[in-house]
Amino acid sequence: MSATTPAASTPEGTSPTNATTTVSDSSIGLTDRAIIEYLRSKGYKGAEKEFIAAVEGGSSEDKGKKPDISAAASAIAQDEFVQAEASQSQRARTGSNAPQEHPAVLQGLGNTSNIQTLLASIDDVDAEEILSLDPADKQEGFRELEAWVDGSLDMYRPEFRPILFPIFCHFYLDLVQYGFKDAAIKFHTEFSPSLAPIHHATLHHLATLLLPFHVKNDELAQRFRNEKYTIRMSRTGFSLLVGWLTEGIGGEATGRGEGFAGENGKRGRSAVMRVVNNHLRFDVVSSTTTSISPNAWEESTGFLSSAIPQTDGTAINDPQSFNQSKGGLKLGDAPISEELRAETERVLKEQAMGNRSPGSLHDHHQFMRTPVSSSLVSPSQSDLPPYPPSFKSVDVKREIEKVRDARKCIRLDRITSNAHGSHGASTSTLPLPSICTYTIHDAGEGVPSCTFSQDTSLMAAGFSESYIRSSLRKVREKGGSTTRKLVGHSGPVYSVAFDPTGGSATPPRYLLSASADATTRLWSLDTMTNVVAYRGHQNPVWDAQWGPMGIYFATASRDRTARLWSTDRTSTLRVESSACSASDFIQTPFILRLGLVIGQPDYGTSRKGIVSSLAFSPDGRYLASAGEDLAINLWDLGSGKRIKKMTGHTASIYSLAFSAESQMLVSGGADWTVRCWDVASPGGLPPKSRENGSLVNGSGVGGTIDGSHGKEEESIETTDLLTTFPTKRTPIINAQFTSRNLCLVAGPYLAPEQR
Repeated sequence: MSATTPAASTPEGTSPTNATTTVSDSSIGLTDRAIIEYLRSKGYKGAEKEFIAAVEGGSSEDKGKKPDISAAASAIAQDEFVQAEASQSQRARTGSNAPQEHPAVLQGLGNTSNIQTLLASIDDVDAEEILSLDPADKQEGFRELEAWVDGSLDMYRPEFRPILFPIFCHFYLDLVQYGFKDAAIKFHTEFSPSLAPIHHATLHHLATLLLPFHVKNDELAQRFRNEKYTIRMSRTGFSLLVGWLTEGIGGEATGRGEGFAGENGKRGRSAVMRVVNNHLRFDVVSSTTTSISPNAWEESTGFLSSAIPQTDGTAINDPQSFNQSKGGLKLGDAPISEELRAETERVLKEQAMGNRSPGSLHDHHQFMRTPVSSSLVSPSQSDLPPYPPSFKSVDVKREIEKVRDARKCIRLDRITSNAHGSHGASTSTLPLPSICTYTIHDAGEGVPSCTFSQDTSLMAAGFSESYIRSSLRKVREKGGSTTRKLVGHSGPVYSVAFDPTGGSATPPRYLLSASADATTRLWSLDTMTNVVAYRGHQNPVWDAQWGPMGIYFATASRDRTARLWSTDRTSTLRVESSACSASDFIQTPFILRLGLVIGQPDYGTSRKGIVSSLAFSPDGRYLASAGEDLAINLWDLGSGKRIKKMTGHTASIYSLAFSAESQMLVSGGADWTVRCWDVASPGGLPPKSRENGSLVNGSGVGGTIDGSHGKEEESIETTDLLTTFPTKRTPIINAQFTSRNLCLVAGPYLAPEQR
């Protein structure tokens, strides 16, 4: 949906018949009169006076005289002016979302004899863009829009804030494309700080575009030009926006006098409306503003056309419509074969009869018990990738160990206390996990990746110096080295992953690694050698992940493709491509098909830059994602909707991990901290309670509102943050829970700079 462009109107107190500037009919030709009428209709008083003065001055001097050769050389010929204006019109119309080209404009490139014919062939929007390329209009328009958003009611402000970013980007690109370099720099410097907390990376990239050539050849700039940017709004909010665009009514900052109704306000709103009509698409929801969380307006905002696959030639721009067209996901546990189940049952029964220990009897009873019915749909054997028809002894050991791990697992269930809170309701808390931290010293240029095996016996780290170091987590023998160095890559190692075939029952036999040299390598942990190198990606490989049963693995690369591989062949089994950046594409739509989640992925959209980490919950219900906005988003995999947004980290987030019960989330990042989050808590920022000029909730009790006892910084930590574990100087690059719910984290120690 888009707003309607308001009809052109004359300035207040001025009309073509009562204009303050009069011109004699004899001194002005038909062509010049057409230009004057146009400038007068648009309200450009200064330009009209200057043009009339120039025409009259030229007429009085040139009467009966021979034309001055020097003056003619410095003036622009009428035909050249026509061609320049038509060329400008053609440049203003580039992009699939711009107004359609008028055939008469193209004809004006060669045969147009006067400017009046050219003006008649151009619609109002393009004529205004051509003849009034005043950078002040865009600066004034964005300033008025920002003031209107900030001056609106508190309930509408979170709904209106997302519209500022795309309009800022288009205004900046317009200024650069039309050659107003200094005005573009000034515009970016003045208005970008308010948008920087969420869109820092994009704003920094736009600041590097300073020439029309840059805009034409930049991928991001062309994406803004050629794709619709989706904005989500309620019906009431959209009506208020249209009212402001057409009439200048609505919220207004204090002390603005005539508000947005003045001449500058009209021109600024007209510039905003051009962007709204040509480059934005509004997703108007029927829900009321108060029924939607303030943070939820970020969802389904941005470029959605390239993020949503187009099937059967039908264009779908709404993520929810795409999700509904694909049906529900099969998020339940993957089944095991009847032969494997029978063999596991037999072994557990023998151990229970032989040992007669309570633990063995419990394991057998637990395995035989009918699983509790779940609302999640489980996949069938036909939904899974093909696996060998017969099982191995290691498969039996893995299934038996799963039962033992479930019995010995550290419980992190919610505890409901008998004590009652201040409102008479019982309180519930989550116990904090046991966290074991491993610090890597003398890391040199850095450690991009690190992981632990499922049986917790091995730890592997990939280094920027293009090698891998595998270490025994537990020293099992006296003497000798406990680490092995694996050399084979020719670039930084971005990802390492242990073979999950044996689960927590046996040590892994293979290690997978992905590198900047565009290869993925499989290493034998028995011989500590490289077995095979998988080639196919054209750019650095960011990540490599195993399927839950081994055999298959997936890779994601900077070349915007994800590939499915099998360990028994060097060629790619399947390639998935995406128009999104590689970091946005990593894991989500691809690992779902490996067995963690079976079915077509649901597309939730609220990406505010690069996605740095992802984690699936063990129960298959949630997906946690962290990005460069320093926030963690929790998604419902069944509906594709975001549940909540968790903030608290002050630097990039490198790793996420769910506990076995899926009730706790652990995150680690570059701020040298490990943070624990309550998944079930509603979250949100703490309330700003004040009483008698003093802060009630917070450390600033007794400090006055005017800050006479020191100004308190506003907290960015949401209420679902349970606790924070700081380290000395160790950015946490990996966090994961073991099969028995012990949390392991690791990272390199950053030595302080020597002074």
